[in-house]
Amino acid sequence: MVILVLMIVGVSSDDQQQSWWKWFSSGASSSVVSSVGSSVVLPLYGNVYPSGYYHVQLNIGQPPKPYYLDPDTGSDLTWLQCDAPCIQCTPAPHPLYQPTNDLVVCKDPICASLHPDNYKCDDPDQCDYEVEYADGGSSIGVLVNDLFPVNLTSGMRARPRLTIGCGYDQLPGIAYHPLDGVLGLGRGSSSIVAQLSGQGLVRNVVGHCFSRRGGGYLFFGDDVYDSSKVVWTPMSRDYLKHYTPGFAELILNGRSSGLKNLLVVFDSGSSYTYFNTPTYQTLLSFIKKDLQGKPLKEAVEDETLPFCWKGKKPFKSIRDVKKYFKPLALSFGSGWKTKSQFEIPQESYLIISSKGSVCLGILNGTEIGLQNYNIIGDISMQEKLVIYDNEKQVIGWQPSNCDRPPKGDTFSM
Repeated sequence: MVILVLMIVGVSSDDQQQSWWKWFSSGASSSVVSSVGSSVVLPLYGNVYPSGYYHVQLNIGQPPKPYYLDPDTGSDLTWLQCDAPCIQCTPAPHPLYQPTNDLVVCKDPICASLHPDNYKCDDPDQCDYEVEYADGGSSIGVLVNDLFPVNLTSGMRARPRLTIGCGYDQLPGIAYHPLDGVLGLGRGSSSIVAQLSGQGLVRNVVGHCFSRRGGGYLFFGDDVYDSSKVVWTPMSRDYLKHYTPGFAELILNGRSSGLKNLLVVFDSGSSYTYFNTPTYQTLLSFIKKDLQGKPLKEAVEDETLPFCWKGKKPFKSIRDVKKYFKPLALSFGSGWKTKSQFEIPQESYLIISSKGSVCLGILNGTEIGLQNYNIIGDISMQEKLVIYDNEKQVIGWQPSNCDRPPKGDTFSM
């Protein structure tokens, strides 16, 4: 089972061997639209296991053509594999995107947001980019503008012209999935939601709801949820490049683990959740100790994930094993009077493998280069409405039936 983690972005330079970390390459957007009361809602497809990823369909161009993209709150730039012509492209569900002649010039603010301050253009009439991801994948290309027809929940049909990457040189990573590109939903000004907000179509708010049964929905804007029912916590002012409430405390079965000051990032581009080594080892010790005397033993032969356990007969669902494991939670202080707790029930950190084992869907992030970051991935966000409000600078969540889209049939297709 390969693991999808979209964590890093780079920008092109005279030396293409040099790469730049996504989290430190673009600033947060603070665009505010006072007269907007509409949203865009899109269906999601896929699952954590066995597919290993979710995707969304966007129709782009004139005439509009469908493309499958990875919705990634961990990066800003949206790009498509592109016939510019393509030097190196990976197999994808649809024909390569045919670029427009509407090139983004190098002095454009979106281009500038993807490059360091001292970046110099090779060609002032275009904006080159390079993005790199933690799994070794990458995309090199040029920025273009094109039409993104969408239906708004207000009933209006809009055709905004947005900036995307035309990727003509792709390198697949170990977590390669056959998609047409990436939908960047991060905090930077190049993200799709920031651009839609800048054009006055929606507020700069993005959210998602991953169904445990597969699918779910994605939305831009703030009129599809009741804010009073959401648990909110402020975004950290110290880490402006990614969606993080800052530091958390790990709660094991309702009690403190003693592990505090865990820097946590919400990243929809990651299928699984990742803890740094000390946190991961503490969790693993807690689980192994708790399983002593239980009718489960480690399934070394099941290589689906690093740690799996088997019973006397294959398990069919988490319900078969839920009683052997305990719920987890992350508690955020963030300077507010009351703490916000992100609950991770057994269903949100375990999977049942194709071999009928129960496997731990929390992995060691330090081992794959995530340093001290702790990543909340799709598995732990299932059956939750997760909201990133870039205008109020808060992150929120609430339990939700992700099989049912908000406001009935509002999908923008």
